[in-house]
Amino acid sequence: MGLFILRRLGVMLLTALCLTFIVFWLTNLYPNLEKLAKTQGNFRMSDEAVASYLESRGYLQPTVDKFGEWLGVLPGWVTEGETPDETLGRCFAAGTPVEDRPTRCGILQGDWGFSTVFKEPVGETVLTRLALTGKLMFWVLMLMVPSALIVGVLAGMREGSKLDRSLSTFSIATTATPEYVSGVIFIAVLASSRFGLSPLLSEWGWIDSKTLFLGSATSAMKDANFWNFFLPVLTISLYGMGYIARMTRASMTEVMTAQYIRTARLKGVKFSEIVLKHALRNALIAPFTVIMLQIPWLLNGVVIVETLFNYKGFGWLLVQAAANNDIELLLAVSVVSVIVVLVTQLISDIGYVFLNPRIRIS
Repeated sequence: MGLFILRRLGVMLLTALCLTFIVFWLTNLYPNLEKLAKTQGNFRMSDEAVASYLESRGYLQPTVDKFGEWLGVLPGWVTEGETPDETLGRCFAAGTPVEDRPTRCGILQGDWGFSTVFKEPVGETVLTRLALTGKLMFWVLMLMVPSALIVGVLAGMREGSKLDRSLSTFSIATTATPEYVSGVIFIAVLASSRFGLSPLLSEWGWIDSKTLFLGSATSAMKDANFWNFFLPVLTISLYGMGYIARMTRASMTEVMTAQYIRTARLKGVKFSEIVLKHALRNALIAPFTVIMLQIPWLLNGVVIVETLFNYKGFGWLLVQAAANNDIELLLAVSVVSVIVVLVTQLISDIGYVFLNPRIRIS
């Protein structure tokens, strides 16, 4: 197992390096750099002024050199000014004393750069927004995974029954409904003081507030509760739940037709015991992989829901970085996304080995 994990870690490191370099190259294409120069300077800048701005800040170096500086394995660029106070570098601002000027400042040194949109260090911005989305992801998984497994197992226990057809139809409907559709429906039905259930419940005296739930999750960024956080959690959970449930149902159906299940039935073992002790573990192998793949999707796929409910998390940050051409921030968001994908795949592989003894023995 240890050798397997070491091999996977080596592949992960190489994959992360290659993917990061591709993202770095794409974000540092000259049109993006030109847009950055005009955004930070003047949109009426001439081509010569743009080139001068980019050259003085190290953007026109070879891509490999810039990538090495960004990683922190190569010394940062330095542009000498007419006086020492006017000397500018990647790792220090103009006017920094010579003895306080670091040579390297990259990812390996913990320096993710400076955001041109938020005017603050990229690392602080990413951590803040990632924590908000992490809170959202946690509650989504707490609702989505158990619900999907229960629906899938119940549907797969008796293939072709009315319960199977009903739950399968429900799973397909949730997956086929986009998040921006279900989110709008939930807001209209449950969070509107003029339409839906809220006016009726308020009139009957069943709720004290005007609405059953809050249609905006902005207040949940500081103080999340059931009233202001349930709708975005429900919107994301329903969309992902159907896919996991369908995969669980298919896996459960296949296991229930296996020879050892038929043998257990012929021996008179209780049906509930067959499901819980014999079929369930083997049926969870495929859904486990699907569940782990939901985590990267949740991290980057919550853009619509976060925008719809005005929840400024990681997905919202990704949109802001791309829309405003914030290269340093966009790189940091991309690197975090790559790391999350690779780590979840590693956990998925390790979990798959534990769930399937045949792979562990081989």
